[in-house]
Formats: sequence, structure tokens, C-alpha cells
Amino acid sequence: MFHTILIANRGEIACRVIRTARAMGIRTVAVHSEADASALHVEMADQAVPIGGPAPRDSYLRGDAIIKAARDSGAQAIHPGYGFLSENPDFVDAVEAAGLTFIGPSARAIRAMGLKDAAKSLMEEAGVPVVPGYHGDNQDPEHLSGAADAIGYPVLIKAVAGGGGKGMRLVERARDFRDALDSARGEAATAFGNDAVLIEKYVQKPRHIEVQVFGDGTRAVHLFERDCSLQRRHQKVIEEAPAPGMTDAMRAAMGAAAVRAAEAIGYTGAGTVEFIVDGARGLRTDGFWFMEMNTRLQVEHPVTEAITGIDLVEWQLRVAAGESLPARQDDLSINGHSFEARLYAEDVPAGFLPATGTLEHLHFAPGARIDSGVRAGDVISPWYDPMIAKIVTHGPTRVVALARLGAALEGAQIAGSVTNRDFLAALTRHAGFAAGEVDTGLIGRDLDTLTARAPAAHAVVALAALAAWGADADTPLAGFALWQPHWQRLVLHEGEIEHDCRLARLRDGAIALRIGGQEMLASHRAGAWWIDGAKQTAQACRHGAAVSVFGAQTHLFTIPDPLAVAADAGAGADVVVAPMPGLVKAVFVAAGDQVEKGARLAVLEAMKMEHTLTAGRDGTVAEVLAAAGAQVEAGAALIALQEETPDA
Repeated sequence: MFHTILIANRGEIACRVIRTARAMGIRTVAVHSEADASALHVEMADQAVPIGGPAPRDSYLRGDAIIKAARDSGAQAIHPGYGFLSENPDFVDAVEAAGLTFIGPSARAIRAMGLKDAAKSLMEEAGVPVVPGYHGDNQDPEHLSGAADAIGYPVLIKAVAGGGGKGMRLVERARDFRDALDSARGEAATAFGNDAVLIEKYVQKPRHIEVQVFGDGTRAVHLFERDCSLQRRHQKVIEEAPAPGMTDAMRAAMGAAAVRAAEAIGYTGAGTVEFIVDGARGLRTDGFWFMEMNTRLQVEHPVTEAITGIDLVEWQLRVAAGESLPARQDDLSINGHSFEARLYAEDVPAGFLPATGTLEHLHFAPGARIDSGVRAGDVISPWYDPMIAKIVTHGPTRVVALARLGAALEGAQIAGSVTNRDFLAALTRHAGFAAGEVDTGLIGRDLDTLTARAPAAHAVVALAALAAWGADADTPLAGFALWQPHWQRLVLHEGEIEHDCRLARLRDGAIALRIGGQEMLASHRAGAWWIDGAKQTAQACRHGAAVSVFGAQTHLFTIPDPLAVAADAGAGADVVVAPMPGLVKAVFVAAGDQVEKGARLAVLEAMKMEHTLTAGRDGTVAEVLAAAGAQVEAGAALIALQEETPDA
């Protein structure tokens, strides 16, 4: 067994690998960018080595610097985590050439599965069913358009070197094919340096079910399936194991196909074979097709660990150190059900735009597994994936595991950045999801319901007012009058809503409140607030000049500074601004151009995704304020339109 390993990654996966390595008595070495100098994974590791600037290309994608750090620190092996260099066969070759062990599959296996078209041909040879489509070398747009016509719309355009939804476009009509092809190729070239695409038949009610496999280079086993159908923008949101509605026959067929796929390439370590499944008529052994194989540990591996009792990272380390498979297929079984929710810093109503900010407050309720790479006080930067944590629950049944996930999400407290917490909690309450009626279109169909906001109840405003006022059971407040309560005024803003609150400490220690014309009585006992005799389960937290109240939904209140001068609210549709920090990838207009509402003006690249910025109205471009290649901050003005003049 290794005595020292280096983790060529960051964030929660680096922390997760360190925990298992420490439990096995293995010393760990972390690498970090300048932006991650004080990150949690750096703190947890036995040794940390700086490897470059904040941009991934200057640090976590620098294979030479990572290998040097491994050799200088005495590491015998490198664990790649996921993302970055984890599926780069050239990096694997370089690691082995340096006399180190790569904790993962061979470069040959990665190359075999690295291009979707070649992988599908290989799977056909191995007897694994594949989706009807065009996977050829001819990339002429006319030829691809003809292939789409032959397959039949709707079709998916997918980057052959793709992953994570990048370079993927759904096309429902022939007349939209060319624009979608250009867009997919542009994004693929940016993300992967390869703009080649393939065309596939689009399954109308698709489910995304994947099988965890593990090999030792000679034989492989599967550790059952995960359902990853809850997705937005082709990104997974909540995963579960086992898949709802799975039959013994279907599980056996998918598991056998996944093992054939792994053994066909002599696979070593943890991998995932992803299948697209037609859920229109239930799960059928003739209704699943190979999509791709991820030749690494998956983000959602904890749900497999929960139902099997297997530590997959431990298996990775043991097999990489030369052991054969730690178990046979007959040794593996399913125990209960598990869910994983990906908690991100992102603005859901704004289209799931990645967000940044300082985590001023971060707390998770007990009862769930929390895989995280951040702490309170850490900054969610624009350089990396904005994941805050993975929240994982397990139960004897799907109903129990889902209830525990809902409770864990409602008990999660995050302040300092917008997050998808409320959206995830709403998903756990979705009737269709609760019934196991899942497919990849669920979120898109019900997005309005899942993002609906309920107005803050008077009790919620009262909790915010109490927190803003500094009220608790142990801190008597100024303002108590001997004979009559002394009322104090407090103003809270909730978006555009202003709450006028009056509070007074009574002789018995209770607090009287007047909010929106309603009078309430609050007392603090047994660690909780009671308002008008009802115990409040929501929790309020003051952070700076704001208060967050955490419950089924998060309500954010700001405390206005009476000395602050009101600022201009913004330029509305006259100015197009960057919705987040990022790189201006392209600008499509010049001063003097006439544009229509909805016209593409620029593309902003941020958080590894491209975001198209459009005109908010018809008009004339007055000025282009940022050029392609510029790095801009959130809110930076990019393009200004001429002011509209009122009709004479």
C-alpha cells in the first residue's frame, strides 16, 4: 500500500479523498492555486504545494507542476478526483513515465471512451446497446443535417469530446439545425478544443440511469445503478440509488451490459457507464442505450456507497496498489435507498446562473452526510465550480430517505450568496418525484412551480426583526421602561417590500411586536422562539446588515442604513451588464448597429459555461464597452444602447 499520495484536485472531492486516505493511514499531499491558498483541502492535507495562478489552466490543469509536486513531496501515487485532469490520457502517460502510479484507469481505457463516437462503436462490438444516431467522421454541416433528417427529429447534437452538457443542443425542427450546430460547435471548441459533434435520436421521455462499475484490469463488477434524471441544463441536480421502478430483470441486463463495457477495455478502478432509458412505458430490457462512460469517480458516488456499504475511494487505493477486486459480484447487495442533492451557489430564478460571494454563515443540521470543501468565511470564487456541498441521506426505504433529504435541506443555513437550497427543497416536495415519476424533463416542465416564492408570513418577519434587534433569552435589551413598554422602530427590506416593525420588551421578559398592523407576542424558551404560543421551527441569523430566515424557504431581509444615500437603481434595458464575473468570449455588434429585442449581443464565459447576452429592447448600439478577451466583474457594463426619445 502507498504511504503517500498526492490529490490533483480541489474542493469537496479533495477533502473526501483525504478523509479515506487518513483512515487508511496514508499521508496526503494537496496542491493549490493562489486562489485556494487557505482552502479547506489545503488545511486538511498533511502537506500542501502551490502550483500556480487562480485560473485552472495556470494551476490544476498543469500536469507538469502536479507531477513535480508529487515527486518533490515523496508521493508514490496521484489521485485525480473528478474534472480537471482526471480523464486526460496524456496526463496518465506522464504520471507513469515519472515512475508514479495513477489512481484510476489506464490511458488506453480513457482514450477508448474519450470520444463519444468511437466509444459507441466499441460498445456495439461488445454487445452493449447504443442509441440510433450518426457517429461518423464527416463533419460537413450539410452531411450532418442530412443525418439528422434520416434519424428523425427531435435530435441531439453532442460534442464528441463533451461532458457536463457542454456542446450539447436539442433540435426539434429541421430549420433550427444549422444555428444549433454552430452554437454547439462554438461551445465545444471552447470547452474541449475539439468542435466535432455527433447526432443522436432524442428520446421523448428519457431517464438517465447509470451503473457504477469497478475493475482491476482483468475483471469487473457492478455496484448497481443510480438514477440521475433530475437535471437542469443537462446538469445533474439530485441523484438516487437504486433507481425508482427498477426490476430485477432490468437491473441484471443493465449491470451485465456495464460490466461488458468495462471488461472490453480492460478497465481499472471506479467508472460509470451511463445509459439513456426510455421511461415512456416503464423500465424494459429493450429500452436502454449506452450514452458514455465516465472513466473516473463520479460526483454522485456517495449514494452508491450508502446502499452498498463500500468505500469506493478505499477500493481505488487498494486496486491501484496492486490488489485484485476486493469483492465478487455475488458479495454485493443493496441496502435501503439513498439520495444526493448538489447544493450550489447559483441564482435559480435567473436561469441557474452561477453566483459568487462570501459564505458569511454556513450550518448543516445533523442526520445527513455532508461532503463539502468550504467553511463559513470562505469565498465562492468565479474561477471554479460553485458547489457548496453534497447533501446525502440514506433510509430503509425511498420514502424515508427522501423525507430525510427534505429535512436536511430545510435545516441547511447558508448566507452570503444566493443558492439553490430552496429549489432543491421544493423538489423533495414535488408529488411526481415523490412517487418516483422521474425523467430528465421534469424540472423544465414544472420550473415555475419549483421556483415559486411564498410571501413571508408575519411570524417569519417577526423572527427577522428579533434577530435584527439582537433579542435572545440571555441578552436584555435597552429600552425597558418601568411602568410602560418602550417601543422601538425597526425597518426591514425584503426585496422591494418594506416591513415596518415595532418591538418592546415587557416586564416578564417577553417581547411584543407590531408588524403590518398585526400584534404578536414572542418568548424564547427551550432554545426556540415561540410566537403567540406556537413554536417556530425556522431559524433566523443576522449577518452584517442582513438577516436570513431559514425554513421551507429562505427569506433574506436587509437592514437599511439611515445615513445611506439612495443610489441609481441601474440603467434597465439601455445597458447590458455582466450577470456574473467572467470572460467576454465574443461581441457581435458595433456602435451604430440596429438591433431587435432578443438579438445576441455578446457571449460571456463563466463557471465553465457560455452565457448569451441579448438586447432587452429594439434600438441602436451607442457604445461597446468591453472587447472580446476582457475579464469583467459582475455588473460591469458591456454594451449601451442609445436612449429612447419620447414620441413628439
